[in-house]
Amino acid sequence: MIYIITILYVLVALLVFGLLIFIHELGHFLCARACGVGVKEFAIGMGPKLFSWTSKKYSTVYRLRLLPIGGFVSMVGEDEESSENNAFCNQKVWKRICIVIAGPLMNILLGFLLMLVLVTGQKALYGTTVNHFGENALSSQKLEIGDEIVKIGDTRVFTMNDIIYEVMNQGYEPIDVTVKRDGQKVVLEDVPFPVVTDNGVEFGVYDFITNQENSNFRNYFKHAYHRSVSTVKMVLDSIFDLFGGRYGLESVSGPVGVTEVIVEAAQSSFYTLLYVVIVISINLGVFNLIPFPVLDGGRLLFLILEGIRRKPIKREVENFVNFAGMMILFAFMALVIVKDVFGLLR
Repeated sequence: MIYIITILYVLVALLVFGLLIFIHELGHFLCARACGVGVKEFAIGMGPKLFSWTSKKYSTVYRLRLLPIGGFVSMVGEDEESSENNAFCNQKVWKRICIVIAGPLMNILLGFLLMLVLVTGQKALYGTTVNHFGENALSSQKLEIGDEIVKIGDTRVFTMNDIIYEVMNQGYEPIDVTVKRDGQKVVLEDVPFPVVTDNGVEFGVYDFITNQENSNFRNYFKHAYHRSVSTVKMVLDSIFDLFGGRYGLESVSGPVGVTEVIVEAAQSSFYTLLYVVIVISINLGVFNLIPFPVLDGGRLLFLILEGIRRKPIKREVENFVNFAGMMILFAFMALVIVKDVFGLLR
């Protein structure tokens, strides 16, 4: 029975992967159609074909493949020269840019919409005014009840969730906190917070609770928006900290590690699973916008350069750079997958 339940949770993880990939490729597909670009194939998944259907109106082939770990939209004139009016390569630069970024933006948009669902399901919304401190709270050495927190370090905060993240990310050492106190803005220098260590990395821990806000649509939208922005910032901070040396390879997860996280979240609760899906969706969108070959961000960089130069980069150069980037990315992913597998076997 336990094995059956585990398999069901793994299927949930695969469905999550499939959904996020579908949304991503749907963004490229819909924008391509809107810009008048012909689409040869819309495929979800990799490996053996499970289902195939060809549109009589547009001659687009729709395919569903066995492994939900990838997908693609193949457009006319995308990777080759073409004289067709509906070819990707013959469209204006701004149209091609829209098509390229549509996939990542759809993932980020999905993350926001799901975040709105998550926030709406919460019992309470918390603002930024200190309401009470935990027992032996270190931050009470500088903060006072009634302080409205404006900034943690140099980062503006709008909700309690913003505060929690910024304290976690920056508060592992004393940090300046800007507050509104008695109608005046005051910068409290070197505010201390408790510190915990996870996998050799130090994180700050918030030790107070803020005021509760009214549960209405305006506040739901505000909290969903700022939590989504904070999640985008979290992804970017993680990438910079990875290359900056704060995080090691053990902090990076590939398909195996992400599947394990989704399974654990599904076993916990619906809202835990929903939050994990939100983070993965936004992560997928932001990561794909990194200006690295093979990723959407890499193609975006080439298009920006084309717009500046007013002529395209030589296709041979672009293909070579993309191939080199693909090899590097595949090697990195293989290393991460091996690390995740060994982690499961421990």
